[in-house]
Amino acid sequence: MITVRPAEERGHANHGWLDSYHTFSFASYHDPRHMGFRTLRVINDDTVQPGKGFGTHSHQDMEIISYVLVGALEHQDSMGTGSVLRPGDVQAMSAGRGVTHSEFNHEKDETLHFLQIWIHPKEMGVDPRYSEKRFSDADKRNRLRLIVSPDGRNDSLPIHQDALVYASLLDPNESVTYPMSENRHAWLHIARGRVTVNGQVLATGDGAAVSNESELVIDANEPSEILLFDLS
Repeated sequence: MITVRPAEERGHANHGWLDSYHTFSFASYHDPRHMGFRTLRVINDDTVQPGKGFGTHSHQDMEIISYVLVGALEHQDSMGTGSVLRPGDVQAMSAGRGVTHSEFNHEKDETLHFLQIWIHPKEMGVDPRYSEKRFSDADKRNRLRLIVSPDGRNDSLPIHQDALVYASLLDPNESVTYPMSENRHAWLHIARGRVTVNGQVLATGDGAAVSNESELVIDANEPSEILLFDLS
């Protein structure tokens, strides 16, 4: 079964410096029908104006993934980490028993577009942890590249949850197939483009909850970038 979450039905908040679309309930947007999917809690599609960003704030007991689409994301945290992430870079932070950080658009004349993703952890109160890695376009081209996993397999980023996250850049008329294991579920997010998934068309910003499917066949109708979450 595939249940589509249309982009236009997402929550939306425009703060001037930040334009954000919420796949699931977040901040002032609350919809009891969309509180997350399995252990996936947040997908925020954020566009940040030049030089602006999120000042220092705290998190606890959450696995936080940042996926940059356009521009440069500057990160600073209480673990002493400081970095600038650009398209292809992925960041995973385990907030654990508590961490503070800030996120800003590093550029002064270009907007930043990134996805902020939260996944509930399997364990509470763990030591905070930070990791980042660059995944090249070639590594994701017309294939599903594992970028996040519970054990860092295949040179992916580790998180404290039984969740696998894949990224793919698909050329028009190309296809990828993902076999679904028994008792697993999936969420598909279309970062950009237009694809057909098991016969259903999804476009930029759309999401889809997947359960009781033996496999996913994803066909690109135009240049597309997708994230696939395999969840317990």
